[in-house]
Amino acid sequence: MLEETATDLRRSVIETVSHAGSGHIAGPLGMADIFSALYFHALKHNPKRPNWPLRDRLVLSNGHICPIQYAALAHAGYFPKKELMTLRQLGTRLQGHPHRGALPGVETTSGPLGSGLSQACGMALAARLDGARHRVYCLMSDGEHQEGNVWEAAMFAARHRLSSLTAIIDRNNIQIDGMTEDVMPLESLRAKYESFNWHVLEIDGHNIEQFVDALHEARAIYERPTAIIAHTIPGKGVDFMEFDYHWHSKPFKPGEAAKAIAELRTLKKTIVSEHE
Repeated sequence: MLEETATDLRRSVIETVSHAGSGHIAGPLGMADIFSALYFHALKHNPKRPNWPLRDRLVLSNGHICPIQYAALAHAGYFPKKELMTLRQLGTRLQGHPHRGALPGVETTSGPLGSGLSQACGMALAARLDGARHRVYCLMSDGEHQEGNVWEAAMFAARHRLSSLTAIIDRNNIQIDGMTEDVMPLESLRAKYESFNWHVLEIDGHNIEQFVDALHEARAIYERPTAIIAHTIPGKGVDFMEFDYHWHSKPFKPGEAAKAIAELRTLKKTIVSEHE
C-alpha cells in the first residue's frame, strides 16, 4: 500500500534528520507520498542494477530534500536501511545534498538550486538522440523558480519538444526565509509554464491516485514536456510542523522527534484500518 509506505518513509526521514542533528525536514515530509508513488509504482528501475540502461532517470533538483530520496532508495533496496543513520556524517555516502557516484540510484549531484531542469533536459535530449525510450523526471521546489536558469531550461525543453521529460514541482509555498508569495511571488505558476508551451497539470500532492493519473497523462503527451504542479503541505503528517516555514531546515529540540514519530504511528494505524 503506497500510503503506508509513504508513512514509513516519513518515519525514516525524521529518524535520520534527528540523529544527524541537522538537515531539511518540512520538504521531505511533504514529498513522501510522491516518492512512494515513484519508487514503488511508477518508475522503471532496478535496485539490483542501478545503472540499468533502460531505467527511468530521476533528477532531484531541490537537493536539500534528499532525506526523502535516501529513505526511498533504502526502502527500495538500493542500500541497507541502517546506513540512513549516517546522514550528514563525515565520510558518509549520504551527504546533505546528493552526490552522483557516491550512492547507487543517485543520477545527479545537486546543491545549487535551479540547475536540475537543465540537467534533465540534457538527459531527455540525449535519450532521443540515442533512440532510447526511458523517461526523465525532474523533482523541483517552488522556491527555486526564483532562479533564472529554470526558465532558460523551460524554454529549451519546449523548443525541442522533450515529451519524455516530466517536471514535478513541489508547490508547498515555503522557503527558508518565509512564504514564497511574500519573498518573491510565483503565481500564476501554471500560466507561466503554459506560456512556455508546456502541458501543465495541477494535483493534490498527497493524493497518490491523482499523481499516478497525472504521470499516465504525461506519458500520453507526445509534442511537449509536462509539468505537474503538486500542491503539498510542508511537514505533512506531523501536526506541529505543518505549514510552518521554520521547519524548512530546523534541528529538533529534545522530545520533538519522538512526538513526531508517535503521530506517524497513529497515522499509519489509521491508514491500515481504512484499507482493511
